Amino acid sequence: MATPSMEDYLERIYLLIDEKGYARVSDIAEGLEVHPSSVTKMIQKLDRDDYLIYEKYRGLVLTPKGKKIGKRLVDRHQLLEDFLKIIGVREENIYEDVEGIEHHLSWDSITCIESLVEYFNRDPQRVKDLQAIRQEMELDQEA
Repeated sequence: MATPSMEDYLERIYLLIDEKGYARVSDIAEGLEVHPSSVTKMIQKLDRDDYLIYEKYRGLVLTPKGKKIGKRLVDRHQLLEDFLKIIGVREENIYEDVEGIEHHLSWDSITCIESLVEYFNRDPQRVKDLQAIRQEMELDQEA
């Protein structure tokens, strides 16, 4: 099983390949705010664990296992962003909050959150009702 750090790398690599068609060490390092040498070490580990195939100076390609996990991680991230938006978290906090919680939730919890997001998406009035409750609670706290 991938560690949280491995997940961050796989998610970033998957996104880069999806957006650009390739993922370079420098792009991964920039996106994760780490040194290129750290990226190279992790890429070698991900290669050993069959998440990707890496050839020095030639680049890397995700294996089917790496693509599957990468997509799942990207989907998890998006789901959590959607969830936080629905429950009214301020936009400027969402990315950091997702980064803080995504590795600490079980896949069972993710599935439950997915069901809840779907519940709200099926009827926009539900989101409005939730927002109204939240506003009432904020007013009560101010009083």
